[in-house]
Amino acid sequence: MPSPRQLGLFSVLGLWAALCFGGGLYASWLGYGGRDFAATLTVFSFYFGVMLVFAARGIEFLSARFGNGAGYLLGAAAFLAYLIYAMGTNTFAFSRGGVVAAIVFVPLALAASAERQPPGAWQDYLTLAGIWVTVKFSPSHWLWPYPGGRLAYVFTVLLCLNVALAAFVLVRKISGIGYNIGWGSRWGFFVFASFVVFGAIAIPLGMGMHFIYFAPQWHAWRTLPFLGIAILFFTAWPEEFLFRGLLQNMLSRSYKSDLAGWWTASVLFGFSHITNLGFPNWRYVILASLAGIFYGWTWRKTNSIFASAIVHALVDTTWHFFFRTG
Repeated sequence: MPSPRQLGLFSVLGLWAALCFGGGLYASWLGYGGRDFAATLTVFSFYFGVMLVFAARGIEFLSARFGNGAGYLLGAAAFLAYLIYAMGTNTFAFSRGGVVAAIVFVPLALAASAERQPPGAWQDYLTLAGIWVTVKFSPSHWLWPYPGGRLAYVFTVLLCLNVALAAFVLVRKISGIGYNIGWGSRWGFFVFASFVVFGAIAIPLGMGMHFIYFAPQWHAWRTLPFLGIAILFFTAWPEEFLFRGLLQNMLSRSYKSDLAGWWTASVLFGFSHITNLGFPNWRYVILASLAGIFYGWTWRKTNSIFASAIVHALVDTTWHFFFRTG
């Protein structure tokens, strides 16, 4: 398969600037301002910028030029960014700082301890589990109280994604992740086929299980593009990085079987949703596992989390706009 046409650094920086500028304008329109807002926007821009820059073409020079030190430097910068947020919003507490320090530096310590081991060491799986638990169950509203906890989940996701990049890309140097923004031959077919076939199975199955029902939100059509972008960057992209680029990737190596890694990662992806909308939500587990199979197939065919994230975002956006959960 020909190499994908990947965005370069300046294109990615342009995308980052446009999205941050648009988000800042929208927040200003909502009435946010002052020192608290400036600190929050600065830290968000940093975390989001790291997330996007690593997807640019040629960014591998960081690891080649600075070695493992680049990972530790990124971890330290991520922690410093939290301190800027906390000081700027007058929400600093040693207890909060200690929790964030653990979120940042424990994964880096685990990655350092596995430095000479092949991908799929126990430290790798423990780090992935810890990152997922942090996103899912950490007291995010307590860690990120401004503005009213509204950005707590987004900030937690971005922080954990920065830590995962530092640990797995820079320190562990895991290959084959597909962390890029671009487009390749036949990707359109893979994305479209995955989305359509999954929908053809999941919609009647979900309605048959009385998990979803058709309830389109026509009045909210103007917010649909913004919803789709938010889902892509703050739900689909991070989850595809963790579950496909890292978990499926490393399980396939551990099993020495792409098929076994693919299906195991899909089932684990399903079980990671067992607490959504009430525990234990087995209907959610079934549909999420099925979705994981299609996301994993797209990642295998394209070797890009960008392609699988697009399918993921299309599924979630369609669900939120056209269906409600029963």
